[in-house]
Formats: sequence, structure tokens, C-alpha cells
Amino acid sequence: MAQILLLLLSATCLHTGNSGGYTRKNYFGMNQPAVLSGVQGGSIEIPFSFYFPWKLAKDPQMSIAWRWKEVHGEFIYQSTLSFIHEHFKDRLILNWTQGQTSGVLRILNLKENDQAIYFSQVCLQTTEGMKCWQSTPGTKLIVTHALSTTMRTPSIITSADPTAGLEDIRGQRNPSLLNLGGIIGMVMAKVVVIIPLYGWMIFLWWKQR
Repeated sequence: MAQILLLLLSATCLHTGNSGGYTRKNYFGMNQPAVLSGVQGGSIEIPFSFYFPWKLAKDPQMSIAWRWKEVHGEFIYQSTLSFIHEHFKDRLILNWTQGQTSGVLRILNLKENDQAIYFSQVCLQTTEGMKCWQSTPGTKLIVTHALSTTMRTPSIITSADPTAGLEDIRGQRNPSLLNLGGIIGMVMAKVVVIIPLYGWMIFLWWKQR
């Protein structure tokens, strides 16, 4: 029973190893972000990288190309031909060096109609011949409008008459002062009346004694 289990385990390991080797031999592709967003008038960078299992030739003759809108759409850039689509004239920069497996496509002065899907493509010479492949999902570029900020200044309302709303108090007396004067006058009048009255009462009392 133990011998049967060992044989089954060995067969499984051999199958896995062969499967992994087969997958690795045919494992190639492109990497790009699924979605990117840029502002109209600004710039955007679309990074890309690629991988492959083949051995490169002495002169790999690597080249990078880009399509847009569809998988088999128009080429907008080709490194070998130094080609740039008329729509992107003076607005495309490829940051990539021969021999590298990654780089960046930069789009300057974004326009509203730049909004599309972009696909990178690579071609290189291997010991098994020329190989070319490209990204199929690509990168969807969304171009948004710049936010317009309006600066609001506080409104100042001016009047034709600079004295409008102001009360002219020239020639007017303070009401509180007038009240105080009236009270003092009443008190003095009472004092003038009371003092002689008290004096007369005191005189009568003194005379009776």
C-alpha cells in the first residue's frame, strides 16, 4: 500500500513540473494600467512593461509601437520609424531605452478627443525568430475638464448721498440733559416754597412759647 502511494506521489510531481515548464516557455505578455485619468491641457503618463520566455538574439532589435481606440486601430507611435500620428504631433514622448523591458508613454497638452483606449506593442528578435505581441485590454484614458474656480469679491453698495442714513444732530440738545435740568428746576421751586413755610411755622411756635 505504501509503495502504491509513493508511485502516485512521484507521478503527480512529474506532471506538475512538466506543466509548469510548458507554461513558462509560452508565458509572454504586456502590462498596462486598466484606467488612467488626466486633465484637459495637462499631461499623462501611461506606463508599460513586457515579459517573454525566449532568449534574445545578439541584436534583439527591440521596437515599441502604440495603437489607439481599437486593438487593431491606427498606430500613433512607432519607435523604429520615428513615426508620430498627426493628431499627436509634438505631444508624444516615449521614455524607453533599447534593451529595457519597461517604459512610459507621455502625452502632453491633453485634448478632449484624446480620450480613448491605448495599446502598447513590442517586437524583438529572438533565437527563435522575430516575435511581436501587444496588450489587448489596453489602457482607457479619461480626459476631464479643469475645474473653473471663480473668485467672488464682496460687493460694496455705495449711495449717491454720503450722508444718507445718518441723522443730522447739529443744533439739537441732548434729551438727558434737558430732563436733568427740568428735575433740578422742580426741586429748587419746592425748596423756595418749603423754606419760608417752615420758617413761618417756627416763628409761630416760638411766639406761642
